[in-house]
Amino acid sequence: MILSAFRSSKFFGSLLLTGTILWAGCKKDGPKNDPVTYGNSFVLTINKDKAMYKPGETVSFSVNRPLTGNLKVRYRHLMETISEAPFSESWSWTAPAADFTGYMVDIYEVVDGKEKIHASTAVDVSSSWTKFPRYGFLTNFGQLTDGEIGNVMNNLTRHHINGLQFYDWLYKHHLPLAGSGTAPQSVWKDISNKDVYLSTLRSYIDVAHQKGMQAMFYNLAFGALSDAAGDGVNEQWYLFKDVNHTAKDKHPLPQPYFKSDIFLTDAGNTQWQQYLVAKNADVYQALNFDGFHIDQLGDRGTLYNYNGASVNQASTFKPFIQAMKTAAPTKKLLMNAVNQYGQQNEIATAPVDFLYTEVWGPNEQFSDLADIIRNNDAYSSNTKRTVLAAYMNYNKADQTGYFNTPAVLLTDAVIFAFGGAHLELGEHMLGKEYFPNNNLQLPDELRNALVRYYDFMVAYENLLRDGGSFNTPAVSCTNGKAVIAGWPAQQGKVAAIGKEYANRQVLHLVNFTNANSLEWRDTNGTQVKPVGIENMDMKITVAKTVKKVWLASPDAGNGVAAALNFTQTGNDITVTVPGLQYWNMLVLEY
Repeated sequence: MILSAFRSSKFFGSLLLTGTILWAGCKKDGPKNDPVTYGNSFVLTINKDKAMYKPGETVSFSVNRPLTGNLKVRYRHLMETISEAPFSESWSWTAPAADFTGYMVDIYEVVDGKEKIHASTAVDVSSSWTKFPRYGFLTNFGQLTDGEIGNVMNNLTRHHINGLQFYDWLYKHHLPLAGSGTAPQSVWKDISNKDVYLSTLRSYIDVAHQKGMQAMFYNLAFGALSDAAGDGVNEQWYLFKDVNHTAKDKHPLPQPYFKSDIFLTDAGNTQWQQYLVAKNADVYQALNFDGFHIDQLGDRGTLYNYNGASVNQASTFKPFIQAMKTAAPTKKLLMNAVNQYGQQNEIATAPVDFLYTEVWGPNEQFSDLADIIRNNDAYSSNTKRTVLAAYMNYNKADQTGYFNTPAVLLTDAVIFAFGGAHLELGEHMLGKEYFPNNNLQLPDELRNALVRYYDFMVAYENLLRDGGSFNTPAVSCTNGKAVIAGWPAQQGKVAAIGKEYANRQVLHLVNFTNANSLEWRDTNGTQVKPVGIENMDMKITVAKTVKKVWLASPDAGNGVAAALNFTQTGNDITVTVPGLQYWNMLVLEY
C-alpha cells in the first residue's frame, strides 16, 4: 500500500532519520540500490525484448557476453522439448499458438556425455497479463533521461514483470491529474512534495507497452486533501467519526513533508463516484494508463455519513469498483485488500482482474501467506490469481544495509509454490509500505537468485498458477537425510506441499530444516540459510501408475527440469532427490 499504511510516529521517525521520506525516490547519489540488475557481468544472462508475448509473436533473445562451444538453444514446456536450434549470440523464436503457457529456454551443450547448461530464461505466452500477474512498481517520476528509464525497464523485463503500479504519481487524491485531460500541466508536486514530470510518466507508460507490460495508476477509493472544496468536493460526500458530521475521518500525515492530511470520502456515495469518474477520465485522456489500482486504509472502525447513518466501509468497495468499471469498461481494475479487509464478500466478487492483499500482523507466519492465497482462490472460485504486498526485513529497512537472502527466497518459494506472486521489485526492492524507501540493497547472491526464481515462476506457471487441487500425499525420507512433513511448515523439517492434476502429482519441497523462525517477514534480517540436503531418498504414496518423475528447482541447474530414476512397488514410489537448498518441485507424471 502507499500512504495508507503510515501507522505510527515510530514509522515517521525512522523515515526522518534515514532521510527517505521525501527524497529517496529521486536522489542521485548515496549507496547504489539497483536490485533488479543481474549481478556481476561474469554471470551469463539471456535477455529478452519483452516481459510477455502474445501467441505467434516474435521473441527476440540475446546474451550479455560471448559464448563458444557446440551449443544449442532448447525450448521446453514443462518436461517436453518443443524444439532445438543452434546457438547464436542473438536470435529469435516464434511464440507457439497455445495461449497462457510458460516455457523454459536454455543454452546447453553435451560434454563427456552429460548436459552442461550454461544459462536459461523463461517465456510467458499470454494474451492477457492478468492470468499470470507479476506485479512491480515505480516511484520516481522526476526529470529522468531515456537511459535512466530504459535501465529500470530492462531490469524489470528480465524479471518478466508484466504489470506496473505507478505509486504516488498523482497531484491530489481528489484531483489526480494537474491540469485537464486536454491540457495537463508539465510538472506538479505529489503528496510528498516531490516533482512529477508528465514527460516521465508518458515515457514510462510507452516503454512499458513496448515491453509487453501494463501500466496501472494508483489512487485511493476515497481520498481528498484539505483544499478539496475548492476543487468541487462536496461536504456531504465525506465520512465522519460522529453522527453530527463535526469530525471528518482523516489519515494524518506529518507536515510540511506532506501537502495535507488525507480526509476520507464515502466510496459508496454515487455523487463522489461520478466526481472521481470524471477526474479519472482526464487521467486516461492525458496518460495512456491501462487501469486503476485502487487503494484503501483497512478497517477504520465505526464511521458515519453526513446524515448520521452508520457506514460499513467494506460494503462500499464493490459498488465503487462497479462504478469505475461501468465508466471505463476497457480498463483493468484491482483493489488492495489490506490484511484481507473487504476481500471475501466485496472485492473478490467485484470486476477486479486479480486479487491483491497487503499483508500485516498478525499474518506473520509462512502459513498465513499460504492461507491468504488459498482463501483468495476460494473467494473468486479459482478465477483470479493473487499478488501479495509483503514487505521484507521491515525493521531492518529503517537503516541502510542489505536484504536477508534466506528470508526473501523462503518467502518467495512459499508464495510461488501456492500460486501467488510477490510485489517486491521496482527501481529497488521493497522493505516498507512507503515505496520510495530504498535503504536496503540486494547482495549479489540474492540479486542473481531472484532472476532464477522469476524465471522459474514463469517457466512452470501452468503447474504453479493454473488449476490443480492442493492435496497431502503421504511422503517420507527413508535414509535419514531429512524429516519431511506436510504443510504447514515446521522448524527442523522439510515442508511438503502437494498439488494434484489429472495426469500429474506435483510435490513442492521447501527446506525449513534449520530455519530460526517461521515468520516470513524476518523483520530484523536474521533468518539463516538452509543447510543443503544431498541424495535424499524419498517414498511417496500414489494412486496411479507413474510413467515419469522429474525435478526442477530455481536453486540448481538454472531451473531446467531433469528426469529422475524411480521405482514403483504397488502404490509406493521410491526416488532419490539429488539435492535440496531452498525449494524443489518434484513432478510425478501418470
